[in-house]
Amino acid sequence: MRVDEFDFDLPQERIALRPVRPRDAAKMLHVQGSSMTDATVRDLPRLLNPGDCLVFNDTRVIPAQLEGVKLGSQARIGATLHKRIDLRRWQAFVRNAKRLREGDVVHFGAGVMAGVESKADDGSIVFDFQGDEPVEILLERAGTMPLPPYIASKREIDQADREDYQTRFAQKDGAVAAPTASLHFTERLMAELGEAGIEHAMLTLHVGAGTFLPVKADDTNDHQMHAEWGRIDAETADRLNAIRARGNRVIAVGTTVLRLIESAAGDDDIIRPFEGDTSIFITPGYRFKGIDGLMTNFHLPRSTLFMLVSALMGLDVMKAAYAHAIANEYRFYSYGDSSLLLPGERDQLI
Repeated sequence: MRVDEFDFDLPQERIALRPVRPRDAAKMLHVQGSSMTDATVRDLPRLLNPGDCLVFNDTRVIPAQLEGVKLGSQARIGATLHKRIDLRRWQAFVRNAKRLREGDVVHFGAGVMAGVESKADDGSIVFDFQGDEPVEILLERAGTMPLPPYIASKREIDQADREDYQTRFAQKDGAVAAPTASLHFTERLMAELGEAGIEHAMLTLHVGAGTFLPVKADDTNDHQMHAEWGRIDAETADRLNAIRARGNRVIAVGTTVLRLIESAAGDDDIIRPFEGDTSIFITPGYRFKGIDGLMTNFHLPRSTLFMLVSALMGLDVMKAAYAHAIANEYRFYSYGDSSLLLPGERDQLI
């Protein structure tokens, strides 16, 4: 499909620069089939059925935004870590990358230095961090939270973002972007969901910086997704299969959860244990195999995530939903409002 089919006009004032408080007071557009209703995140317990299961991503965002200087010059280097390779090496997307060559060393401040090991065809760079301290400790010392460019370009990143840009489920270090659909969940909401008989499960996908990259191709067939690492253990896979087998729904909380479950599901609609990289790219025409619905924030025009929700609900439905959200002053993107997307019967998820 042509990428411009996924374009729409988004007023800049609809971009949320801070989350609402309390978090579960955010608006939520409930889209069921082709019908839509205005709700709030607090309404979630009444919109799901007892026995349904919400699946969350327990990744934790690390302070992966680094600013430094190339040793031996005055060249300023900005790096956003994308994906861990091993204990000391990280793949990163770099501003001013043309100023770097293999063997160069960048000083990121606070005694943190990394050598340029290699440069990839996609423009990314592999950094090898020097010293014996764990890289996570180095990042806590020198890094900042990697807020999306559409927020960071409008205001300074501050101490509040260290808490605001982390979900209550965050346990496993490794993400450079938050699974933002989970930011809406509070202790109160989780208790109300439990009282309503709605279950929850966890998996891990370390969200990479590629989630911020625009689609530059004119056709979706020409776009290359960047790989991200994820894991679903056997117990969780078995449990999700059992939930679906008894007629309940698996609802992915966020596109990261959806993409990992779909990576782990076979053509027989069975979710299997998974550990490794996924670069799944979901566009209209895809047949969903492991999920029955999605809770997600509102996404960028022409983005892979808007393509994903259009695959789930239909492009015309999603364009109508986004037009409704804009007209009714929903807040967009990472700190914005939410949507609950339920396409209907399972055999319609094609």
